[in-house]
Amino acid sequence: MYLTSIANPRIKAAAKLKERRERERSGLFLIEGHRELERALAAGIKVVEAYCALELGPDEARVVEELESQQRSPVNRVSEAVLKKLSTRENPAGVVAVARMPNPSLADFKPPPNALLLVAVGLEKPGNLGALLRSADAAGAHAVLVAGGVDVYSPQVIRNSTGVVFSQPTYVASEQKLLEWLEEHPIRLVATTPHADQTYWDADLRGPVAIVLGPEHTGLSPEWLHRADLEVRIPMQGEADSLNVSVTAALMLFEAVRQRRGSGAT
Repeated sequence: MYLTSIANPRIKAAAKLKERRERERSGLFLIEGHRELERALAAGIKVVEAYCALELGPDEARVVEELESQQRSPVNRVSEAVLKKLSTRENPAGVVAVARMPNPSLADFKPPPNALLLVAVGLEKPGNLGALLRSADAAGAHAVLVAGGVDVYSPQVIRNSTGVVFSQPTYVASEQKLLEWLEEHPIRLVATTPHADQTYWDADLRGPVAIVLGPEHTGLSPEWLHRADLEVRIPMQGEADSLNVSVTAALMLFEAVRQRRGSGAT
């Protein structure tokens, strides 16, 4: 089927998924781009329907073929105007899919004995959460736990994570549920705060650890700081009073990786 009108009811319904309220209401979300879509399919994400340009590059053609032949998902050819309607990018990708939102339960996650976890509390910008997920994936973190803040399945998070949001184990829960889960497991909470006395270089990040990060503007709440077993800071020499939260996450994760390599732990 070839769709050309942005007023088509199916196109209008799909475009609404750019809004968080509609994603939460419908349980559906958008995946744009061949790389992101390939990673979603590899992770078992169910695609309900897809829309693609008439002319595709080889990578886009490959993922469209997989959708049609292996996933048996309906794929509609659409005009450039329709792709722009569905896209959140300045230069739309050649393929956009509507997918069913996964809902992994934190209660089902069994952390390994030497767990390295990243806890994101109330992050305010989708790009930061996406970049944080990329760092967690690169460092081999066992899971990212998200409480409050931006929607994990927003188009910006998916794009900035380059689709690893689908492969990196990620669990969403309320702050209270997350705190309860952490209390049930022998995992040390390491809170990042510029007010800490100890630098992250001097902290012991071996063994089961959950690195906790809050929003850049306000930082972690007193409750999280009170629950933490350890508070650490990243030393800063310039005028800025904070680092981007995704940069902080990367520094913390790879310091933990460095220490674990030195101790023979994995």
